[in-house]
Amino acid sequence: MTEQAGKPFLYVVVCAAGIAVDVSKLITAAQERDWEVGVIATPVAMNGFFDTAAVETQTGRPIRSAWRSPGDPRPFPPPDAVVVAPATFNTVNKWAAGLADTLAVATLCETYGLGVPVTALPCVADALAAHPAYQDSLIRLRAMGVRFGEPYSGEVGEDGTRPEFGWERALDLLE
Repeated sequence: MTEQAGKPFLYVVVCAAGIAVDVSKLITAAQERDWEVGVIATPVAMNGFFDTAAVETQTGRPIRSAWRSPGDPRPFPPPDAVVVAPATFNTVNKWAAGLADTLAVATLCETYGLGVPVTALPCVADALAAHPAYQDSLIRLRAMGVRFGEPYSGEVGEDGTRPEFGWERALDLLE
């Protein structure tokens, strides 16, 4: 637990999926459960997938998307836990393969070596979820201790509505 705030520190990794527009729901739920929150976003997610200014106001911290320069202070304390939501096809596959080409994926790769608990809420279209590489990635990440919530395709149901994305489920899986 971080000494600075006296509260555990949660990294929320946000990927580029339409549902990311509601990431503030996850942040609110985490804060209500007494977490301090810092957001790390994929570079693509920073391009209009969620309201970055509102999230920075809500967390009281800058969103991280790029590596800091040598000598710059660390903007977040080390994580006590990490939530990836929404976790996209691309991020899940790169993470499982250890392809740390963005700060978000590098952070996820590093958490394994640090022994930090990680939960993920996949948001992947059914056609992509059927790809063998994705299925292999889920197997590898589960073997690494990652806990996954129910997959969310975001596809419209027979009644013409989309199901709710279970933001709080990521926090439940940490307990």
